[in-house]
Amino acid sequence: MRLLMFRGDGGRRLGALRPGSQDEVVDLGQLAAAIGAPAPPPDLLSLIEGGEEALTAVRRLLDRLETSPVASAVRRLGDLTVLAPLDPPRGNVLAIGRNYAKHAEEGARARGTEVGPPTIFTKAITSITGPYDEIPVDPQVSEQIDWEVELGVVIGRAGVNIRREDALDHVFGYTVVNDLSARDIQHGWGGQWFKGKSLDASCPCGPWIVTRDEIPDPQDLRLRLSVNGVVKQDANTRDMIYPVDALIAWLSVGMTLLPGMLIATGTPEGVGFARRPPEFLRPGDVCEAEVEGVGTIRNRMVAAREALRGAAG
Repeated sequence: MRLLMFRGDGGRRLGALRPGSQDEVVDLGQLAAAIGAPAPPPDLLSLIEGGEEALTAVRRLLDRLETSPVASAVRRLGDLTVLAPLDPPRGNVLAIGRNYAKHAEEGARARGTEVGPPTIFTKAITSITGPYDEIPVDPQVSEQIDWEVELGVVIGRAGVNIRREDALDHVFGYTVVNDLSARDIQHGWGGQWFKGKSLDASCPCGPWIVTRDEIPDPQDLRLRLSVNGVVKQDANTRDMIYPVDALIAWLSVGMTLLPGMLIATGTPEGVGFARRPPEFLRPGDVCEAEVEGVGTIRNRMVAAREALRGAAG
């Protein structure tokens, strides 16, 4: 299934792509009300927390649509305002830096340092924004906004000290993440990964979560990112230094992973700051990030309406 959130009837609605369709969305709450079925959870986080029982109920609800068509519950995808699937996720986004060898090498060359091992950092929940939202760019905050296409992994079952062979059983599904990064902040101020990765709207994601059963091998997915139609990143998740199951096992050592947590698994080579000369996003630029089998997000950079006022206390 492809599960998503969209704006409708004055609020956030839980939906799913209609089975066999790429441009029709089923309003799950509307469908349940029309056929007299129990109401589904109000949002994707609640659905994930409901476990396998809640997911099975949604599958059965979609099956009912085919036997009892309800036209009012089906909407055209292009007519909807699609929201981030998890806004917020359960806690900060867990993110992996330098998890692709060529990206680690290009970053080290750009900084004039040795290649470092992969690292773990987080992005604030306030960085989450929708798959087609505009991204404000404020030069008074940062002049080096960079792109990073990543496979996002959503945890579905809680666990701590998870064995690698069991790790994928804890996955609910997959999404697309663009880990937008303020490089001047990340590499300045004494080194500020969290701050440099957590500006408002710096984590567009979506457009939906694809359930685990539809992605048999997360280590064989092509990732692409383009800016204004020019491809900047083009790689495959097989190039990860630590694959998804290893990341989950390592993250869970002594630290409980909860349903609804979002993991950004790292980006491949082709980022802007490592180019010669460096390239950064400006107002008017359009970023498209795609993960094969999952989806594509598209975000336009716009001038911030307000400059940063005051200083941090």
